[in-house]
Amino acid sequence: MGFEKEKKEFLEKRDKSKKGDLDIKIKKLTTKLNSLDDFFTTSSCAGRILLFSLPSSNKKNEVQYLFNSHKKIQSNKIHDTIKKILKIIKLKKIKNDVWFRVDGAILHVASNNIDSARKLLNAARDIGFRRSGIISLGKNRVTMELISTEKIETIVSKNGKLLVDEDYFKVLVKEGNEKLEKTWKKIDRLYNKLLK
Repeated sequence: MGFEKEKKEFLEKRDKSKKGDLDIKIKKLTTKLNSLDDFFTTSSCAGRILLFSLPSSNKKNEVQYLFNSHKKIQSNKIHDTIKKILKIIKLKKIKNDVWFRVDGAILHVASNNIDSARKLLNAARDIGFRRSGIISLGKNRVTMELISTEKIETIVSKNGKLLVDEDYFKVLVKEGNEKLEKTWKKIDRLYNKLLK
């Protein structure tokens, strides 16, 4: 199958993410990339703040997502959510660790040639998508992963016991919100660079 046919088929597929639709903060960028002859996006996330329960097996498919927001959040909302979650953990006698995490933007982009892929990677890195590179070389396409560097990951509950107080949660949320704002600015800068 040629690149053009693969692109057409891929873009006609419905969104298979758990969220079920495209993040509004990255839609303009993905639409622009998909309008260019040399590219199409295979997945994207504009950044997120989440809480998850990590099983002792450490298997990704067994992770339980307890809170997931692709928007900035209020500290009282996440703290109340954590209190409810911890109550559930205690009632069910679940002893898995609970983690607070912030992820920056991530895009997977296919290109029909290595030169276009290299140009996009260089542009992305210049803007701050430092953890970016080619992850697959296929017959008809080069697949890249563009990852922004904004990140927080810390444990907040161990053995059903909250390890941090409300003030620390407020700091985590404030820092998380700032990281989302920073990653969204990078998305906008990459979009503007593609317009040139």
